[in-house]
Amino acid sequence: MKLTLLLDLDETLLNTNQDIFFPAYLQALSTNFASFLDPKLVMRALLSSIEKMNQNQDATRSLKDVFSDEFCPMVGMSREALDTHIDDFYSRVFPSLRGITSQIPEVQPFVDWAVAQGYRLVVATDPLLPRPATRQRVQWAGLEPEQFELISTFEDFHFLKNYPAYYAEVLGRIGWQDGPVLMVGNDMERDIMSARKLGLATFFIETESGSTSGSEAGPRGALADLRRYLETTDLASLTPSLKAKDAIMTVFSSTPAVLDGLLRNLSTDDWKRKLSASEWTLTELICHLRDTEREVHLMQLKLFSDKDEPFIPRPDTSVWASQRDYLHEDGPTALREFNDARLATLEILYSTPAEGWGRKARHAIFGPTDFREVAGFMADHDRMHIHQAWALLKKM
Repeated sequence: MKLTLLLDLDETLLNTNQDIFFPAYLQALSTNFASFLDPKLVMRALLSSIEKMNQNQDATRSLKDVFSDEFCPMVGMSREALDTHIDDFYSRVFPSLRGITSQIPEVQPFVDWAVAQGYRLVVATDPLLPRPATRQRVQWAGLEPEQFELISTFEDFHFLKNYPAYYAEVLGRIGWQDGPVLMVGNDMERDIMSARKLGLATFFIETESGSTSGSEAGPRGALADLRRYLETTDLASLTPSLKAKDAIMTVFSSTPAVLDGLLRNLSTDDWKRKLSASEWTLTELICHLRDTEREVHLMQLKLFSDKDEPFIPRPDTSVWASQRDYLHEDGPTALREFNDARLATLEILYSTPAEGWGRKARHAIFGPTDFREVAGFMADHDRMHIHQAWALLKKM
């Protein structure tokens, strides 16, 4: 199985000099509006919008939507006008900030080596910036965006790295593949501890010798050390464990975001496209997820509160697509209905106390079980069908 490498950008692949770069970036962006807006007002709006993105846990709103919904009313600008000015800024002004940054000599040889090993590479950067800015910064690092399977940006993502759901969203967007995963970054809280809450293995990039102490960092060092680590480690040991309560909750929380990111720009024809007689369309797949959430997952979880050691049935959902004529439903509507049902499921999961996750039951298929394992089966169901949707999109 291929290793998936999630690589942070700032101070991991690129010397960003963040203490200088981001104030200069915000100043340049606010000045870009100076011909018709007070730069101080723009700066306040920028900082407020960034804070809103940092707080966002709504899996149905992209970070771009969160930013625009805060920024535009504060400065009295339409979203269309904002997009026009932002596009101009990133094509005309943003490149001038490159001189603040510098390349890390070890980065390009490491990435070339990782590509040669057949690893799947992701730029797992906090998606605070739009696609053009992030792609430019990848190029400033001496790399090509095409070397990476995914680069997280605010148009496509819904969470920042302070929430572990960001990492689940990354893995969902590349198809929830089986196999080892390693998160590499220099920020202990956002790169390392947050990824570990999902169950991911991590490698801490030390920007200075001894920049962190103790065992909390785990494997650590420079990029040269990372290569040696990968060459001497059993990569199978890096396969994430997704069975803990935190991991299950994170997968559940991320699924609407993953589906929104994968499906938001589909045409009507894409929703209905039948690639083979044996495969569902994307509309049928989302209808299946919706009805399973409503009629199976919610029912199973509620049984735990109704009686001690309940029997957990597993209805045959394979016939629903034809019986219920999913093909002729509206895909986007079904997705909204799935999201509503998922909120009800999350409410049950969040309200279940820690001891409740150990409550026993008997499953129709798996025999003796407990609440945590049943919830884990549901998270596995999410991941399986996200992979199915991802695979269908790859064929289109």
